[in-house]
Amino acid sequence: MKEKNKELQKTINIIALTVVVLVIIVAAFVTDAGSVQQSPWALVPPIIAIVLALITKEVYSSLFIGILAGGLLYSGYSFEGTVNHVFCDGIIASLADSYNVGILIFLVILGTLVSLMNKAGGSAAFGDWASEHIKTRVGAQLATIALGVLIFIDDYFNCLTVGSVMRPVTDKHKISRAKLAYLIDATAAPVCIIAPVSSWAAAVSGFVPGQENGIALFISTIPYNFYALLTIVMMISLAVSGKDFGPMEIHEKNAIEKNDLFTTGDRSYSEPEEKKNNKGKVIDLVIPVIALVVCCVIGMIYTGGFFEGAGFVDSFANSDASVGLVFGSFFGLVITLILYLVRRVLTFSECMECFPEGFKSMVAPILILTFAWSLKAMTDSLGAKEFVAGLVEGSAAGFVNLLPAIIFLIAVFLSFSTGTSWGTFGILIPIVVSVFAGVDNTMMIISMSACMAGSVCGDHCSPISDTTIMSSAGARCNHLNHVSTQLPYALTCAVISCVCYFIAGYAKNPFVPLIVGVVLIISLCYFLKDTGKTSVSSDD
Repeated sequence: MKEKNKELQKTINIIALTVVVLVIIVAAFVTDAGSVQQSPWALVPPIIAIVLALITKEVYSSLFIGILAGGLLYSGYSFEGTVNHVFCDGIIASLADSYNVGILIFLVILGTLVSLMNKAGGSAAFGDWASEHIKTRVGAQLATIALGVLIFIDDYFNCLTVGSVMRPVTDKHKISRAKLAYLIDATAAPVCIIAPVSSWAAAVSGFVPGQENGIALFISTIPYNFYALLTIVMMISLAVSGKDFGPMEIHEKNAIEKNDLFTTGDRSYSEPEEKKNNKGKVIDLVIPVIALVVCCVIGMIYTGGFFEGAGFVDSFANSDASVGLVFGSFFGLVITLILYLVRRVLTFSECMECFPEGFKSMVAPILILTFAWSLKAMTDSLGAKEFVAGLVEGSAAGFVNLLPAIIFLIAVFLSFSTGTSWGTFGILIPIVVSVFAGVDNTMMIISMSACMAGSVCGDHCSPISDTTIMSSAGARCNHLNHVSTQLPYALTCAVISCVCYFIAGYAKNPFVPLIVGVVLIISLCYFLKDTGKTSVSSDD
């Protein structure tokens, strides 16, 4: 059976690659270097990468083929132009960008911290403590959700911190890595986008043009952010009901019945067995995590001018998340090293051994992030955002009441295709504000919220999203397993959210559509009896 499946997958891969080659050949005949700019062709490279990744299960090659397609379209199929654009304007430029480099440094430092906590025995000690206090699978999932909600400062920080803290707990309760990755991802961006004090609030407020108060507008959009609110409701409902559907059901069943947390053969994120350090205590995990949280908050407000007289909220609004997280994670690392050396949990040599180990653990997400950023550079150079922005501006006049639902769907598509939510609402929010400012304040708030919710939804679904990639890294889960198992849940919330925005466009209040959405989500998780859905015992 396995041999037949391998042969089938090879056949599917060949067909998929053939179709991609045909698309590129057709594009060579019907386009030139100028005609692809700000046209539907600008969305072809990310679509190629996403479709190939989902079909072939090969994320690296799929992303690179998407990048190559972007280079070919941009250069008009010039060999020299393609090579220059792919490497100089794409990969090298992405790695030379200071913001991106900051995120990579943050990843490496967090990888080192996780390695230190594991070697010191802090993670194992916390796992033992949690096993005494968290008795069920439901409790483990709810604890993961609660921690994710509490760490609302930044989605990158959320993904890796929640993963490193809760992974030992969820493993002991036989919760699949795919389910853990979903819980991490669903409490990252969806929570940050409704938290007034977060890097996301700062970004949104910065995109609001004119005389409008960005933070005040952001707070006004929170009750209308149906996707984020319904995602939280869905997570809790799934955890409490013990029900899963789609590919996630298979992963959870394997975890419970076979103690197989991964399901697929790829164990690229699995940790090697380490000798348990009996000196480790719960404080060897708690103190580093608290230090990390506090230092990252201080680092972010420092970059926003807090210590130069700016207010706390203004400091977040003006912060540089990349630099702030690097500062915070570095000082968190220093505090952790001092703690372990003073307590003699680890020797200096053992601490230093964790640096290359931490780096190695982050090689896969770093490579995927680099390719994802490069693909975004290809898409930007082809004018994809401008093309979608033009569609929005052209449709705004004729569909006023339907505009929130339309904006939501457009934001989902653009964010899914480009893998960036910030870039999506950076394009769409100024358009929404300019259309409704001074005309209909309520519709401006609803449409702005629809833009933000759609951006998060598309980002949540996209395999080339940096948040999705880091959720896989935080859970130590195969990336495409995370994408495929999360997609049915995210799409379910997306459909219900679109219905809510349709209602909100006419009701012009958040309560009626939100009640409808919550009822639909809870009904789905508790009462629908589809053939693909089974109940997972919460007491196992």
